[in-house]
Amino acid sequence: MYKSILVQFDIDRPATPLARAAAGLARRFDARLIGFSAAAVPPPIALPEGVAYDGSIWQVEQSEIEKRFEALKAEFAAVVGGAGNAEWRHAVSEPTRTLATTARVADLIVLAAPHGATNRDIYRMVDTGSLVLQAGRPVLVVADGAEDIPLKRVVIAWKDTREARRAVADALPLLKLAEGVVIVSVDREPDDWLKASVADVAALLATHGVRAETRVIKAKDEIGALAEFMAVPKADVVVSGAYGHSRLREWAFGGVTRSLLDDGSISRLMSG
Repeated sequence: MYKSILVQFDIDRPATPLARAAAGLARRFDARLIGFSAAAVPPPIALPEGVAYDGSIWQVEQSEIEKRFEALKAEFAAVVGGAGNAEWRHAVSEPTRTLATTARVADLIVLAAPHGATNRDIYRMVDTGSLVLQAGRPVLVVADGAEDIPLKRVVIAWKDTREARRAVADALPLLKLAEGVVIVSVDREPDDWLKASVADVAALLATHGVRAETRVIKAKDEIGALAEFMAVPKADVVVSGAYGHSRLREWAFGGVTRSLLDDGSISRLMSG
C-alpha cells in the first residue's frame, strides 16, 4: 500500500489539477499527502575580471520564487482543505536533485506530465527521466491536465529486465484497484522464453489477487505496436521499467521509455 504520497508541482504551472488528482489517489489509499515544489536561481554567468556581480538581482529572483511557492501552497491547501494527513514543503534548490532526496518520505512520487522531456529548465522544472533513476521510488506521471487518475484499464509494458520487474512490484497497489490489467510484450521474434516470462508475471499477480490478461505481439516497431495496443481501448495507466541502452548516462533512455516520457496523454508509472 502507498501510505505516503509525495506530489511535486513545477513552479511555473498551476497546482490545482494535479493537486486534485493526487488528493483523490491519497484518499483511495488513506495515505499521507505531501505537496512539494522546488526552484533555484541560476548561478551568475562568469563576468569579466574586475566586473562586480550585483547580488540584488539574485535577491529579487529568489523573492519571486518564494512568492510563487506561497501561491502554489495556497492552491494545494484549497484542494486538500484541513486534512490532517496533508502537508506542504518547498525549497529554493535545484528541483530534480531535491525531489529525489525528499523521496525518502514517500512510497510514491506523483508529478505532472512534462511538456517535452528534453530542453527543460533544470532550475525550475524536474527532469522526469533523471528523477526516475535517482529517487529509488516509483514515479507516477499524471496525464497532462488530468484532475483524476482512472484505473479502468492498466497496461504493463513488459520486458524481462530488472527495471520492469521492479515496476510491477511497485505498481501492485494500483493494480489491485484496477478494473482490468493487461501484460503486453512486443518483440520482433517472440519465443517461448518471452511467452513464459509474461505468463510468470501473470501468475505472480494472481497470488496478489490481481487477474491479468496477457498479450505477446510480433512486430518490428516496438514503440508503434505498443502505442497502438494502448490506444484501443485507451489505457488509463501504463506501467513500465525505465531502462536505457547506457546506464552510465541517466538521460540516455531506450526508445519505449523516451516515448512514454514524451507522451502527455496517458498516465504512467515508472521505476528505475
